[in-house]
Amino acid sequence: MLAVDNRIVMVSGASRGIGRAVVELLLASGFRVSAGMRDPSRLAETDRLMTHAYEAEDPDNPRTWVAATVARWGGVDALVNSAGINPKVRVSDPEEDALDQMWRINVKGPLRLVRAALPHLEVCGHGRVVNLGSLAGKRVGSNVGYAMTKFAVVALTHGIRREGRAAGIRATVICPGYVATDMTLADDEIPRHDMSSPEDLAQLVQTALLLPNNAAVSELLVHCQFEPTL
Repeated sequence: MLAVDNRIVMVSGASRGIGRAVVELLLASGFRVSAGMRDPSRLAETDRLMTHAYEAEDPDNPRTWVAATVARWGGVDALVNSAGINPKVRVSDPEEDALDQMWRINVKGPLRLVRAALPHLEVCGHGRVVNLGSLAGKRVGSNVGYAMTKFAVVALTHGIRREGRAAGIRATVICPGYVATDMTLADDEIPRHDMSSPEDLAQLVQTALLLPNNAAVSELLVHCQFEPTL
């Protein structure tokens, strides 16, 4: 396993849910964390935690966030893409505004962050990208729009693996089913206590960050219930 050694990790969607759990675990483990969120005041900065405004739909925001992180700590070792939305979009829906927004936030947001951080991930020799996908990126349920974006996140992860391999960059997509966050509050298909916890997902993120270059994991499927097709 790689040593923590104050490695610098950028985490999007850091104010709540899985992103918040990732931030808290990484800080407790000795990482330095640059936390991106819409309202940076939701987390108090420390010597190992900096906050920055992150708007996934703003094409210029990733560059300013990466630049601020590098200005404070001198580089970027890893990136965790946790920000996302999931308005319900069906094939029969005539309106495309929700789908377009989901595409900008769920797909273009991570892509732009990776592009902005890539020069720094390349020079450290052990750059890591962890994308929060979904089991919706492996099979399609009732929300086809969300599934479309998460299939794309899986593809993006494999593209990062291919393009970054020679520089030591490794990428992992973590694909959970139901997770007990505010994103699933409206779901009543499964009891909350049977859903995966954000803290358990954070442990998997940290493991992906610590695995050495010769033991990288490309996809992690996380089940809270039996799914016969996966």
